[in-house]
Amino acid sequence: MAVEPVCRQTTLLLHGYLDGELDAARAAEFEQHLVQCHDCANQYAAQRSLRTALRGSNLYAKASPALARRIRSDIREATEKPSLLASIPSWRWLAAAASMALVLFAFWRFVPPFRGASAEQALATEIVDSHVRSMLPGHLTDVASTDQHTVKPWFDGKLDFAPPVRDFSGAGYPLIGGRLDVLNGRTVAALVYERRKHFINLYVWPSQGSDSAERSISRQGFNLVSWSRNGMSFVAVSDVAREDLEEFAQML
Repeated sequence: MAVEPVCRQTTLLLHGYLDGELDAARAAEFEQHLVQCHDCANQYAAQRSLRTALRGSNLYAKASPALARRIRSDIREATEKPSLLASIPSWRWLAAAASMALVLFAFWRFVPPFRGASAEQALATEIVDSHVRSMLPGHLTDVASTDQHTVKPWFDGKLDFAPPVRDFSGAGYPLIGGRLDVLNGRTVAALVYERRKHFINLYVWPSQGSDSAERSISRQGFNLVSWSRNGMSFVAVSDVAREDLEEFAQML
């Protein structure tokens, strides 16, 4: 199997940029490179997505005072008198602890009902980050057109699904274009609309559940409306008024 070449800038600078380790000049140089290099922009989006998911995953839980006292008491008791457990090699305890951590992580990762709200919050934050990133020069669209018959075919062969593309110029929501983006580690369609000089990003990807009604939330000063219909998930995000964004969602 052939391996696609990785851009040298991604290898050398991406993680340093994300960790804030580059000086101002090098950071500005890399940001300019992101505008010009589609591969690096995708890698950047994927890494931001992963970091956002980990930050919002609530993997860390602080011990209650009662539990902390019990643990300290057990430690004192264990150190004050010999124990049969002392004969067990320490490496076996470490192996058991590592196995338990792996089981707990797998349970959290692959059982969605127990992730629920945290996963939704992480996705909402990731979508807002993507929307803000799209406002950078050269990031808004990969295909710029007000013609839905130009934008829709552009996605052919780039995605494993066909996003519905419509123009609402008559209602005051003209289509501007579209692009590929990355959310939660998978490539999605981003359709771009305009409303009174403000941009609306509409993210579309295949849905794994049944149809759902519109839900509105706010994150970091932006409004988001999400819903599922006809096997597709939709999330519209913008700084327009919530009423305008909900009207836009209802037209779709």
